Amino acid sequence: MSPPGRPKGERRSAPRGGSPPDGRADRVHASRDANVRPRRPSASLPHEVRIIGGQWKRSKLPVTDKPGLRPTPERVRETLFNWLGQDLSGWRVLDAFAGSGALGFEAASRGAAEAVLLEHDGDIAAGLREVGRRLQAQAVRVETTDALAWMARCEAARFDLVLLDPPFGRGIPQGLLDAAARLVAPGGWLYLEASVRCMSCPAGFEMYRHTAVGAVHAHLLHRTG
Repeated sequence: MSPPGRPKGERRSAPRGGSPPDGRADRVHASRDANVRPRRPSASLPHEVRIIGGQWKRSKLPVTDKPGLRPTPERVRETLFNWLGQDLSGWRVLDAFAGSGALGFEAASRGAAEAVLLEHDGDIAAGLREVGRRLQAQAVRVETTDALAWMARCEAARFDLVLLDPPFGRGIPQGLLDAAARLVAPGGWLYLEASVRCMSCPAGFEMYRHTAVGAVHAHLLHRTG
């Protein structure tokens, strides 16, 4: 695990500062219209999702039928990892509301040295551990816990990337956003997925990218401090 102050040069494919990495982000069709009206999500949700890149590409992740569990759409995940760069080697990643594990396992598949998945539902957490055993994902650790409480006691600037995908349709609790932002290392990234557009950033962050896909608003914030 590398220290929080790791030089930028070690992130070969990561975006630098506020400009697109190698022109990749220019190819992402990101919505910048604050007045985009989200469409209602489909009543039919998938029973499994697939990892779309890295060493476990095409591996299946089961999706449990639980209230509020709505996996990040494949198109959104593809966009996110285009923004970040495909190689996350050495990164420390927190998936604060793991659910299906699609975001956390995707990061680990692309080389993250550590991926901590938080899930409060014991059955879902057990399923994530089983997936980790099946994939032999030694970098993945699943914690059965309340995400906000866990983040409150975690050391600051602990992660290079924090993935924040709280239960869908509940807006963006400011306290939750601030708690996640505290854990991002200088130069690191905070991904936020919500049913509404985030109109302001935590102190020390800037909005790097935003897109809307159906009812989902995806945001990537960069810690500049």
